[in-house]
Amino acid sequence: MSESTRLPAPAGGAAYVDYEFAKRTGQVITKAGPQVSFEEAATIVADLRAAAAEAVEPVAETSGMRAPEAAPPPLIVDRAGWISANVDSFEAMLDPIIDKLTATRKVNLGPAAAAIGSKVTGAEIGGLLAFLSSKILGQYDLAPGGTPRLLLVAPNIVQVERQLDVDPHDFRRWVAMHEETHRVQFTAVPWLREHMIEQTQQLAVDLAPTPEDIGNRLQQLATRLPEVIRSGEGLGQLFATPEQKAKIADITAIMSLLEGHADVVMDDVGPRVIPTVAEIRAKFDRRRMSSVGVDRLLRKLLGLEAKLRQYRDGAGFVRAVMDAVGRDGLSEVWASPETLPRATEILDPAAWVRRVHG
Repeated sequence: MSESTRLPAPAGGAAYVDYEFAKRTGQVITKAGPQVSFEEAATIVADLRAAAAEAVEPVAETSGMRAPEAAPPPLIVDRAGWISANVDSFEAMLDPIIDKLTATRKVNLGPAAAAIGSKVTGAEIGGLLAFLSSKILGQYDLAPGGTPRLLLVAPNIVQVERQLDVDPHDFRRWVAMHEETHRVQFTAVPWLREHMIEQTQQLAVDLAPTPEDIGNRLQQLATRLPEVIRSGEGLGQLFATPEQKAKIADITAIMSLLEGHADVVMDDVGPRVIPTVAEIRAKFDRRRMSSVGVDRLLRKLLGLEAKLRQYRDGAGFVRAVMDAVGRDGLSEVWASPETLPRATEILDPAAWVRRVHG
């Protein structure tokens, strides 16, 4: 086909990422999860819905925060459903990055090359999400451009409760407490969701390479990969400038607050409504640190090792602030983006107290 008759490539992100192919790839690759009968599956889903409903009042009482009545209830999904939801979120998050890449591209791809490239990229996203789909117990899906809601991944919850050999009834409620706290954070604090989406998109656009950057980044990857593996901070840190690393640190501080706050709430609620909470916490913490081999390597490359530190650092921040100024004093953290903890303050809660409470 000549240049004069060549059909234009699809506009926007669809020209470079086949998102439907990403969904199909991830759903084909991922394993179904623990074997359960149809009757068992129905019982598990019903119990998870009950656990989510039972978490609402204890979390509201303990956190001092309540989700609005209009907030969607949690959705119980399998691994394929989790992948589908996250591909949709990927699409909304990646579009600004693709706009940057296409704006700096000197030669436009023809439709055949674009179609092939979009399949390759879609397969890569699908493969990544297939790996993650077996690790996630629950997630508050920010759903840029869509309807945000809490996802509980039923097969993963069942798999972990069996691996830990803990009481299923108690474990599901313990997980529900943590995830309900995330639902409350993002629905009771009106500006938080949009702030997180905006900050993450801005950082992603800044980190996205132009065609001229590719060679340099491959060289960095070859020389500094051992450093990334040792640190567990993820490949994103490898290519970041000092200014970008500072932005990453600030976003990480917010994530540490969210995860640590959820951990504190779930543990404070736990003894009142979950008889075996101490056993669950001890076994779960050991599991968090026990990945080995290829799984451990992938966690380091994806930055999941750093996520483990978020729970510990964030919980320490929340407890220290509550010790200093009480739960009402901690609630100032949700007042505005300016009162969120900075990167240095997560490890120095007294500095946050001085800045916000004088």
